[in-house]
Amino acid sequence: MQLSVGAQTARALKNAVVCLVLLPRFLAAALVLWLLDFLCIRKKVLLKMRERGDGSPDDPPLCVSDSNRMFSWESLKAVWHGHKLDFFKSAHLGHAAPDTEVVQLADRGRSRILDHATGKRPLILNFDGWTSSDAPYQIPKHRCLEDRLKAAQLMDLEVPGCLVVADSMDNSSNAAYGAYFDRLYILQDGKVAYQGGRGPEGYKISELRKWLDQYRNGVENSRTVVIHV
Repeated sequence: MQLSVGAQTARALKNAVVCLVLLPRFLAAALVLWLLDFLCIRKKVLLKMRERGDGSPDDPPLCVSDSNRMFSWESLKAVWHGHKLDFFKSAHLGHAAPDTEVVQLADRGRSRILDHATGKRPLILNFDGWTSSDAPYQIPKHRCLEDRLKAAQLMDLEVPGCLVVADSMDNSSNAAYGAYFDRLYILQDGKVAYQGGRGPEGYKISELRKWLDQYRNGVENSRTVVIHV
């Protein structure tokens, strides 16, 4: 009983420390979302970003319709969860890549992320978990594996020729890679060789392409494998 109380106390202290660390980032993000609910500010910010040329042709444009509310209870929960997931993720640049379980679409077979790596070839992970009212279709919250596989099948239609797998219902891959929203990774030799920022604003295909170009310049006849999760 004493050990249980001690473990609970340690867990409570850990959560308190995490909250204190993340609170400034969360409040800053909440302030930005509140300001962006003013259409005049939103339009000026998006215009400034376009004028500075922040976006590469490779990167998806950061578009927000005028009807979207940025500062809402759901968006604040998503931001907080995203920050926590990023803080606790086990994937870190230059370190061993988490070998989490994923589900195949065709036969619902289970495999591991690194099962799809071949030799020294880079393995690209493209986590796609971001939806909005601007999307061509809406995907409700997954209540079971069947719901998740159906959503993954929609993605499969959008990326022909790429391997699409689904995360398990305990979200082990998303948690390990801090990928609550869109996120890009490159794994090589069992390690994290490239770690993209948290989406949607940190989702930079141009950065990943730059890494691959540098890799190809150093290695002849290299090939990559892409997995969408």
